[in-house]
Amino acid sequence: MIQSPLALATVIAAATALAFWLDYRFPAMGKVGASMLAIIFGAILSNTGLVPVTSVVYDIVLGPVTSVSIAWLLLSVDLRDLAKAGPRMMGAFAVAVTGTVLGALVAASIYGSHFGDDTWRIAGALTGTYSGGSVNFVSVGREVGLTGTLFAGLNAADAVMTALWLAATLMLPVWLGRFYTPVSDGSNARTAAHGEAGEEGDTSDSASDRRRHHPYFVREGMSALSLANLFAAGIILVFLAEWLGQAVPGIPSILWLTTLALVLGHSPLCRDARGAMQLGSVGLHFFFVLIGILSRVSEIVAVGAEVFVFTLIVVAVHGVVVFGAGKLLRLDIGTISVASQAAVGGPSSALAVAISREWRHLVLPGVVMGLFGYAVGTYLGLGVAYLLR
Repeated sequence: MIQSPLALATVIAAATALAFWLDYRFPAMGKVGASMLAIIFGAILSNTGLVPVTSVVYDIVLGPVTSVSIAWLLLSVDLRDLAKAGPRMMGAFAVAVTGTVLGALVAASIYGSHFGDDTWRIAGALTGTYSGGSVNFVSVGREVGLTGTLFAGLNAADAVMTALWLAATLMLPVWLGRFYTPVSDGSNARTAAHGEAGEEGDTSDSASDRRRHHPYFVREGMSALSLANLFAAGIILVFLAEWLGQAVPGIPSILWLTTLALVLGHSPLCRDARGAMQLGSVGLHFFFVLIGILSRVSEIVAVGAEVFVFTLIVVAVHGVVVFGAGKLLRLDIGTISVASQAAVGGPSSALAVAISREWRHLVLPGVVMGLFGYAVGTYLGLGVAYLLR
């Protein structure tokens, strides 16, 4: 068993790098996603007995590393990009997150007595994660105090449901497309979406599009000064959020962190947070490896199948609302599917659907709405949690 803190940190970093490399190198692994791969690698390490149950390294990753990573990801959100998404995509995303909120409330009403005082915690965490992705699951789950075993079980259920819903949004357009408004070719939108990449040349190759637009793989030119500024900004934001959380007990520190990061990211001091997305993604995937390490099969089984059913209800209601309301609003099924994945899986999942179905004009709008989900998911998740509490 690996006991040395330095050796454990090396293993976590190596598992993270391997997850990203497989996602980047192999299209089939890209369908699984770096986040899920990181969780799988961590679970293998844990359930084979290669790593311990507790370590000071885990405490550091769960605490300051994850907090700073969330701050960096929020610094990369530019709300001005909403104009690029367009009113139809914005409307579809609003319907999607509304479906998520309704799904959480329905599931809580059904399973409220079973989970007792944990019901509001579970509903809040799932609302967060299905309004913008795993960043919000981490933010809300830590803030509402999900226990280790329940956190691991719920995270496993979330990962499974996210993968199933990704498969559903890839296949539903094939099965239901004739009942919806046809997907436009998006020639004008495609030109705009590819405009920034003109120096790389126009290409219709899916792998090239994925590497050009995928938030994990975009190349950023950075200096030592810009890196130093990002590290300083992230740590200062976490410190201020923790201090304000203690000074104003009624407002959780994660809300302070979200708000302060969004404000700073739109100020002249940090308007071009180049590299923040990449740094934040790496740090967050350290957390995913750790979630896998904490996901011991015996403990997840002990949580019970009800956690998976709770998660299934949330996603099922979300799906009924987004596809039902999308039909009534005469939205095309491409916009509906990408917006739904932007909410459930985040920007990378939205991009995967757009690229896989060859809706390249929806790539940039989907990524933009996924990033916007980072900004709103924490507020929605905590709002639902405290409403149910």
